[in-house]
Amino acid sequence: MQNPAVILAFLLSFNLAIAQQTDLVQLTGKFDKLLLAQFKPHEPGGVALVAWNGRIIYEKAFGMANLELNVPMRTEHVFKIASITKQFTAVAILQLLEEGKLDLQDEVTKFIPDYPMQGYKITIEHLLTHTSGILDFAKIRETPNRMAGALTPEQMIDIFKERPLRFPPGTQWEYSNSGYFLLGYIIERITGKTYGKFLEEQIFKPAGMSRSFFGGETQLVTNRADGYTGGQQGFINAPHISMTHPYAAGAILSTVEDLFKWNQALHSYKLIRKETLEKALTRYTLADGKKTRYGYGWRFGSIQDSPSFWHAGGINGFTSMAMFLPEEDVFVVLLSNCDANSPEEVTAKLAALAIGKPYEYKPIPAERGTLVQYTGVYENENGRQRVITISNDTLYSQLGMSPRSSIRAYEKDKFFFEDNALLSLEFTRNGNGEIERLILKSRDGNEEWNKTSKLIPGPDGVKLDETILERYVGRYEMTPDFAFSVTRKRDRLFVQATGQDQLEMFAESETKFFLKVNDAQFEFVADDSGRVTKVIVNQGRRQAEARRRQ
Repeated sequence: MQNPAVILAFLLSFNLAIAQQTDLVQLTGKFDKLLLAQFKPHEPGGVALVAWNGRIIYEKAFGMANLELNVPMRTEHVFKIASITKQFTAVAILQLLEEGKLDLQDEVTKFIPDYPMQGYKITIEHLLTHTSGILDFAKIRETPNRMAGALTPEQMIDIFKERPLRFPPGTQWEYSNSGYFLLGYIIERITGKTYGKFLEEQIFKPAGMSRSFFGGETQLVTNRADGYTGGQQGFINAPHISMTHPYAAGAILSTVEDLFKWNQALHSYKLIRKETLEKALTRYTLADGKKTRYGYGWRFGSIQDSPSFWHAGGINGFTSMAMFLPEEDVFVVLLSNCDANSPEEVTAKLAALAIGKPYEYKPIPAERGTLVQYTGVYENENGRQRVITISNDTLYSQLGMSPRSSIRAYEKDKFFFEDNALLSLEFTRNGNGEIERLILKSRDGNEEWNKTSKLIPGPDGVKLDETILERYVGRYEMTPDFAFSVTRKRDRLFVQATGQDQLEMFAESETKFFLKVNDAQFEFVADDSGRVTKVIVNQGRRQAEARRRQ
């Protein structure tokens, strides 16, 4: 006679398996709905993979791999993964660190003796964390005209090495493909092997990534998807780019399954040690103590308050996104063969579904008297303002004086943006029950804004004397190839970037200005003599300096 306890355990296990299977069927339907809305059957497509607890729970292909030959997309198709390559370059550098062949504080000139340091110490770590100040070669105006032709690493480095540093190393964060290009070249100088050969031996083979390649010009790649871009008359073949340009910053080809194997190999410590990976997945701290949202080859964010490590990529004809949520052990990757169809937002939504926290909100009623308490001017640590106002019993959020967005309550003190499912606001209270700050939640992470006593500004800001406005007139250079001019017409100030429309600037204070057409804000900075020398430009979560040249 069988033991009743054993029978009961079997039944419980069986019922749990059936419940999980039912949940997975429902989840698959939700994944399908998201992706079918993103990828149309007879357009360039994509391949998505979702894994949980080390097991693939979803893998599907959508759309077309080749429009001209009418080839449907399949899950085994190979894509250019663009800047996700940076993770591989970072891990290759960390492998050399573990072997004692370099130190992260080594200067670039230890491996490239003739590299111009411009009076500063530029380290391997600065390159890994995008804090070197080296100009991103992708921002150099003539780059697109040169992309089709193959160049040696030395020839590519010559393009950007003499350009002035954007800032002293370690003091700011600014994305730079040039830094990762240099890392690839340093790998070659240390090992005596090509970058691609090193990846094949030290990463691809150990991780079991049999369908991943360094993107050369002539090799035959079975199941390679063709790349497309959007044109005025529909889709067109993406312009050719020699992969000698992106190189260690973006030249790897891979599949969704190989990228899953990559994530598995990393987090089982087959490629680098646990403590080394933890260092790569730690936010870099700038000289002033502020933490960036980048480690060594990974960005940091959150999905519905769950921490995430991720990276996106974009190159002629292709876009990519890979995300890992360590607390839930969920990995999501989406590769697309069209550079006009970004997978970033839908990847975040897939991840949210996978952890059971979808970006789905049900609004609840909120009376005007309740909403009024949230209104006011809030500021973040950089002094940027977010204004919360009320109109017709609806609450609005406005960054600076950019177009406002309506927000709706879904729980007490919690609101979602009606025009952006990935954004939400949570208001926090002090001991007296008064609103003291708001937390902006996005896939880039959470950001605090403190409530101030400042009056809500009018739509046109404040009026300044013409003598004050005249101080700001001049030409400002953000990079050697991108500048803008500030001009004055009586008591009005205007900004115009090269090749763009002239836009009116509105004063928030004597030194801070905003645009109405977007969320850009400008802060003019003067030296000790009172002469304006630069402008700090904030837009979104990006900050950049523009130096005054005349």
